[in-house]
Amino acid sequence: MLNWDHVFATRSSRMRASEIRELLKLLDKPDIISFAGGIPDPALFPEAEFNQAYQALFSEGKAGAALQYSVSEGYLLLRTWLKEEMGRLGIDCDVDNIFITSGSQQALDYLGKLFLSPGDTALVTWPTYLGALQAFNAYEPQYDQLSTGNRTPASYRAAAEAQGSAVKFAYLSTDFANPTGQTVSLEERQQILSLADELDIPVVEDAAYQHLRYDGTPIPPILSLDIARSGGIDACRTIYCGSFSKTLAPGLRVGYVVAAKPVIRKLVLMKQAADLHSSTINQMVVAEVAEKHFPAQIAKIRAAYAARRDAMLAALDTYMPEGTQWTRPEGGMFVWVTLPDGMDGAALLARSVETEKVAFVPGQAFFADRSGANTIRLSYSCANEAMIDEGIRRLGRLVGSALDRAA
Repeated sequence: MLNWDHVFATRSSRMRASEIRELLKLLDKPDIISFAGGIPDPALFPEAEFNQAYQALFSEGKAGAALQYSVSEGYLLLRTWLKEEMGRLGIDCDVDNIFITSGSQQALDYLGKLFLSPGDTALVTWPTYLGALQAFNAYEPQYDQLSTGNRTPASYRAAAEAQGSAVKFAYLSTDFANPTGQTVSLEERQQILSLADELDIPVVEDAAYQHLRYDGTPIPPILSLDIARSGGIDACRTIYCGSFSKTLAPGLRVGYVVAAKPVIRKLVLMKQAADLHSSTINQMVVAEVAEKHFPAQIAKIRAAYAARRDAMLAALDTYMPEGTQWTRPEGGMFVWVTLPDGMDGAALLARSVETEKVAFVPGQAFFADRSGANTIRLSYSCANEAMIDEGIRRLGRLVGSALDRAA
């Protein structure tokens, strides 16, 4: 029998199963209240609109194009709509600055492949999006903590050089980040751009939750600030990654990258070598639904998720024992909870699923250095207000009893 471990590339040792993907299996158990999966509520999908769009392709003589191979850059009408949408966000670009991917996760994989050689340093926040770590890990990088205000460019450079490497890019989620729900302030965005300028590296801006703001004042994307600094998108170092997964539907796997043309050209070559192009038919229906229904869909999901966010924050205020802290997001799908010192999120999950029938994600998975054992991520996107209240009540009881035992 072939010893597969002997022939796998060394990069395969860096590949780990997603703890979140495994936890999603709990959603199939009817007795579990799940705050684990950071996924959209399927009840909010624009089902009728997609049904109409698919039918129109076959009734209006567009089936041939929809079922055919297409260009690697992406469907032109979808990129044209995105050009206008980017303009509304303060990002002035051309269609040639836009590249369609099979979900934004593919974008992260491509960017890791494009920039990282084994041993290179990627700057990421502590904690950061688990999917980004999974995408980058295959290219065997080292990680350093991206922070503002307490690190100099020289310190990042020296830390990388001490490992025999170089800093290659900074990655962060700017609005209502997965997992913390926090938003990077305008001042911090400017500081990150200045840091990138000093280090002469790209900034990968993950904007998956850009449209899910429920209150507060919108902050310009880093790419918008970069354009204002540099004078045009093709002089920018920021690479903006977006997705329709959280706004329209994740199953269609349509994401996009907005960046300077030299970056887009490289990504197109990678696409040609990987899967040729993203699904033509899915791009066409996304373009149709976005053109006709995007504002109404955004308004619908904002209202629903805002009510659930409010319910979770109210329940945390009511039921969580003293010594527990949590974020208060202005949008997105997540609340980040810091448990009392010494408490372990993974151990708490095991007890919670067994005794309280409540699921969540232990926070350690989101740290590149595997710290943060006393943190957990809660998602409110797929639970109604009554479930949220009951689930947090049970979770608060569990945390309280753990504190009593520790005392």
